[in-house]
Amino acid sequence: METISGLGKEDRKRLSAIFRETKGTISVEEASNILKVSPTEAAKMLSRWAKKGWLSRVRRGIYILIPLEARTAEIPLEDPWIVAERLYSPCYIGGWSAAEYWDLTEQVFRTVVVLTTQKPRDRLPVIKGTSFLLRTISEKTIFGTKPVWRGKVKVSVSDPSRTLLDMLIDPKLGGGIRSTTDMFLNYLKSEKKDLELLIKYAKRLGNGAVFKRLGFLLERYASEQKAAIDECKSQLTTGNVKLDPALKSDKLITRWRLWVPDSWIKEK
Repeated sequence: METISGLGKEDRKRLSAIFRETKGTISVEEASNILKVSPTEAAKMLSRWAKKGWLSRVRRGIYILIPLEARTAEIPLEDPWIVAERLYSPCYIGGWSAAEYWDLTEQVFRTVVVLTTQKPRDRLPVIKGTSFLLRTISEKTIFGTKPVWRGKVKVSVSDPSRTLLDMLIDPKLGGGIRSTTDMFLNYLKSEKKDLELLIKYAKRLGNGAVFKRLGFLLERYASEQKAAIDECKSQLTTGNVKLDPALKSDKLITRWRLWVPDSWIKEK
């Protein structure tokens, strides 16, 4: 176990300045500006303090602060959302992580979903024991988010309508179509429901598959929403897609151009 060792008077003074003027994470550039030293010298200091257990490195040049009361540097991330914002910005928290935040699900997911404009090699990184699921999106599709304060750090999270659309585009972000459908039904029953906004976002995203999945689910579970269903029909693109790309789909619903698992047909 990595233990925290003592610091000299000057190091304590400098580290106190770091803790006072940062927001949970610290970069070499920030340390350089705070301590008025060169980036090279700042990098050496951060590395030394990490070895002593006062900081923990999460990526080259980026460290998290170890709480002063901690007895060891081997601690889990205090707030993974803050780390995600630092490492993957421009980005936002989405998928099941956002659904949890908006009370659209009672399921507990250990992995944090992050939609980012970056193109990381590792799409399933594990940082200090916390798993992340990364999806790359274009910068123009970053909309429909809300700012959330996590301590002193402002983090973006998809609003309820955008959260549902992202999961309908990629059901994996909702834990699969079954789980995504449960969240969608909770959305329909909640004060957060805004089908006009949902359709508006879907048009802006320009993803044809979303209207096929959305229209099918509305027709199946909320047939009274005729205006939204008709809007989905008017936006249908050519070609057929699967309700969930991860599932074997045997039945084609021609009016929605949607392949669905045979089990879904038998349930109806």
